[in-house]
Amino acid sequence: MMSVLRLGHRLARDPRISTHCGLVARALGADEIIYSGEHDESLLKGIEETVQRWGGPFSVRYEANWKKCIAEYRKKGYKITHLTMYGVSLKKSKMKKHKKMLIIIGGEKVQPEVYQMSDYNVSIENQPHSEVAALAVFLNECCRPKKFRNAKMRIVPQEKGKRVIEEK
Repeated sequence: MMSVLRLGHRLARDPRISTHCGLVARALGADEIIYSGEHDESLLKGIEETVQRWGGPFSVRYEANWKKCIAEYRKKGYKITHLTMYGVSLKKSKMKKHKKMLIIIGGEKVQPEVYQMSDYNVSIENQPHSEVAALAVFLNECCRPKKFRNAKMRIVPQEKGKRVIEEK
């Protein structure tokens, strides 16, 4: 199980970035994304609609208390991995791949407790970059592609042009 916890979603600033975090998480093999910060029903519905059209399994939910969320996942045996530009490089990290991981990505300034509560603080680069980019690179390294069941839409890969098959 690969779960993603997106910290600090802000309605006025983050709808597109948070949506992209959810899309990347789903496409690159995570099983769910959990949002904290400001509650945003349209964000949740948007990701759910993507799952309905393009298949699953993938879930999305809101959690007001991110500390409680981290504690619950730790109790369930998850390793907590915080993606941060201040962490040890993914290439040099002693992080092991685990069957159950909670991947934390920030938005606004990340609270110091996140660094302490994490088993691993990992960076993609020690330079400013987006949480979307960090999540994409990390999942590409750590996840296996999965099959999406019950898809109503499917892309047919081609060298040129676009072809989408839509089942009715």
